[in-house]
Amino acid sequence: MNFLSRLNPKSLSIVRSIGVLAQAQGVEAYLVGGPVRDLMLKHPNIDLDITAEGNGIRLADSFAAQHHGAKVTRYPAFKTATVHLSDGTLVDFATARSESYVRGGAFPAVKPSGIKDDLFRRDFTINAMAITINPKTEGELVDPFKGEVDLKEKKIRILHEKSFLDDPTRILRAARFSARFGFKMETKTLKLLKLAIKNKVLDTIKPQRYLKDFNKILKEPKSLDAIKCLKTWDAYKQE
Repeated sequence: MNFLSRLNPKSLSIVRSIGVLAQAQGVEAYLVGGPVRDLMLKHPNIDLDITAEGNGIRLADSFAAQHHGAKVTRYPAFKTATVHLSDGTLVDFATARSESYVRGGAFPAVKPSGIKDDLFRRDFTINAMAITINPKTEGELVDPFKGEVDLKEKKIRILHEKSFLDDPTRILRAARFSARFGFKMETKTLKLLKLAIKNKVLDTIKPQRYLKDFNKILKEPKSLDAIKCLKTWDAYKQE
């Protein structure tokens, strides 16, 4: 099934135009992460996150050049860019990349990679899927970590055992997604989450970063359910 067909007409047009540009540049491009998850769940989503196995910033520049009044914000250190269209639409671009962490809670060092490595660096399997957007392969699902299965089973699962140690904010995201979708934590994931909390990994997060992720919880329709999760896990910090 071509899940891109579930995009609204405007988003589908944008994604297809980016796919044409990517093919012309000789790179493979993908719709990735949360938008893929939401398409599969048939949830409305206007976010467009594009990852390219090549120069994502170059692809963003080419896309912006086709739209009068578009502006590009570039983040070279992370090999990403955001295109702001004149109608307010945002499209995020990234170079497929792998990450390494010098210490828990720190921002990662990144280097270019293939799509599988890029998906492996993500928080949970349900957010580690991609859909091809190049015309020759459009609509193919890339799901190396069985995210589709976890969606069907309503399960939140990390991709590797150091996930919460590398990025403790994933604990807050686990609560947010659990509340939003009514999903359960996979057994091993919950065990590792509680162990990370016991080892005080949340203390390694800078206050501004913690507050940014916590504010995302407060904006959720089921924010109280997410906070209940954090309290149950002994991860709720009242400051």
